[in-house]
Amino acid sequence: MASETDHASGRRQSPDALSGERPAEKDKPRKKGLLERPVLLICFALAFILVAGAALLWWLHARHFESTDDAFIDAHVVRLAPQIAGRVTQVLVSDNQLVRAGEPMVALDSADIATRVAQAQAQKAQAQAQVDNAVAQIQVNQAAYQQSLADVAAARAPAANAAADLARYRNLAALNPAAVAQQQLDQAQALASQTAAQLQSAVRASRTRAEQVTASRTQVAAGREQVRASEAQLNDASINLGYAQIVAPVDGSVAQKTVAVGDYVQPGTELLAIVPLRVWITANFKETQLPLMRVGQSVDVRVDACAAKHITGRVQSFQRGAGQAFAILPPQNATGNYVKVVQRVPVKILLDNPPRDCPLGPGMSVEPTVRVR
Repeated sequence: MASETDHASGRRQSPDALSGERPAEKDKPRKKGLLERPVLLICFALAFILVAGAALLWWLHARHFESTDDAFIDAHVVRLAPQIAGRVTQVLVSDNQLVRAGEPMVALDSADIATRVAQAQAQKAQAQAQVDNAVAQIQVNQAAYQQSLADVAAARAPAANAAADLARYRNLAALNPAAVAQQQLDQAQALASQTAAQLQSAVRASRTRAEQVTASRTQVAAGREQVRASEAQLNDASINLGYAQIVAPVDGSVAQKTVAVGDYVQPGTELLAIVPLRVWITANFKETQLPLMRVGQSVDVRVDACAAKHITGRVQSFQRGAGQAFAILPPQNATGNYVKVVQRVPVKILLDNPPRDCPLGPGMSVEPTVRVR
């Protein structure tokens, strides 16, 4: 056969057949490498320079700022609860309503408390009447005491005169018994005894009047103490009467309202909460972000709920301690398997221009950026 003849004849094969290449592949031009394409190389170099320059510019700009997404709106939420027990008669606010400080919000049944107020007022009036009566009695007893002093003075003169006469009669009778009749001596003795008894009676009456004046003054003091006790009871009842109406302690918005008309509430039962209008940002920065951060530095704030608003603020204070130190179960790091973890420190940021048309409330996410350089 032909193949066998070729093989037998040992015909030499062509170089193309020996290399395994086909004639079409041999004629195809070879691809140039990157180094053989200067235009493309220049394009790659320019692109690298642009990217590197952009990265450098970004770093030079970003190094002036510190930001975090672990930040939230914060506020002192005021939770209202009654201070007395009673049935709710009025609920004067609705959910999310804006209230002003002093505005009434919830009213409790105050009939029993009003009765106690009236009773305390009556007790105070009665105690004051007793004091007035005792004061008047002091005047009466004082006048009687002055009269008794006059009676003592009036009785002292006859008693002294009668005692002097009796002494003269006795001296005269001792010198000359015939000069003084026994009848005269007996009359002088009787008169002296009578006037002395009258003087003693006047003195005792004077002492009694003085004791009555003292007793009246004691009654006045006791009555005034009773008046003060009645005033204390009246004040307590009046305070409880004021507690029957719950008012807003601060300006803010009503939240978490759980009270309704007809509810019987106990002291300490939370009825609703008020979110104050004054809010701030609590931003949890990494401790490695704090070296250049200072109080008073400006802050740009992006609020997720108000993305179109440009909000600014300033750093107000730093918490002394990382957040994990104040957890309910703080970590115990005195173990052999401790792993260092970068902690976060709460930073308080005050807002300069909180938006009026965008409600900001506790828990809303924000992204503050602090300019540190």
